[in-house]
Amino acid sequence: MPASSDRQAVEIEGHRLSLSHLDRVLFPASGHTKAQVLHYYARVAGVLLPHATGRPASFVRAPEGLTGQSWVAKNPPGGVPGWVPVVPVEHREGVTEQVVIDSAAALIAMANLGAYEVHVPQWTAAGGPDAHDRLVLDLDPGPGADLVLCCRVAQRLRQLLADDGLTAHAVVSGSKGLHLYAALSPTPGRAASAYAKELAGRMQGEHPGLVVASMARAARRGKVFIDWSQNASAKTTAAPYTVRLRDRPGVAAPVGWDEVAACTSTGELAFTPEEVLDRVAAHGDLLAPLTGDDTRRPLP
Repeated sequence: MPASSDRQAVEIEGHRLSLSHLDRVLFPASGHTKAQVLHYYARVAGVLLPHATGRPASFVRAPEGLTGQSWVAKNPPGGVPGWVPVVPVEHREGVTEQVVIDSAAALIAMANLGAYEVHVPQWTAAGGPDAHDRLVLDLDPGPGADLVLCCRVAQRLRQLLADDGLTAHAVVSGSKGLHLYAALSPTPGRAASAYAKELAGRMQGEHPGLVVASMARAARRGKVFIDWSQNASAKTTAAPYTVRLRDRPGVAAPVGWDEVAACTSTGELAFTPEEVLDRVAAHGDLLAPLTGDDTRRPLP
């Protein structure tokens, strides 16, 4: 994808897009431009899409980059092409239409509109919120804790999940923490949330000095908060391979369990978009088993 001019007309998968403000610096600390973010999404789409396709997406939009306003958007923004698919989703406030990222063209079209972060639920539009097909645990380090501690907690959670017949897959969040996923046979959202909450409580009982399962922020200092609530049908999690809008562009990047075990400093598992592309070229999608049926199991 050309990235030298401020505006460029391109054709992606048979769809014409007018990419704009390509020279805009989105991340002043690193100098990453909009063109570089679009280029990343064009190249990573092959491994991102299996984890997002079919799921009603929400986005963190920041058209001006980190120096401007940012907000969470569920509804399709103005200017979204008519060929980008949408699905109706029922929320407490009523039914809204949400975009489904089902192609590289749709992914780039949304990023072109400043929707740089992609978040998805643990269920698909086809199955609905009563058929969650994956479990997620968001390990979030409180003040005084870090990603290294998250990795230690993740290793024990992996064992507990395995004891229950579930296979854990690790993804650094691209921010401060770590996401653990497990493929599920279709499961009601309330059952997935209840299991995740019970598992988080079990971990807190085992390691009360390291882990907290409470939503109370005051209890998190020096500990890892296991956010089990993202299994609620109304909640979403940063999609694997999405860019994260932080001081420097982080990525929600899958990692191997050998990397988790070996982690001794936060920087070891912090990846730029360019580094993630190199990892994909070398190893493929480390999270690919999550989308298949080989490790898909019912909740215990």
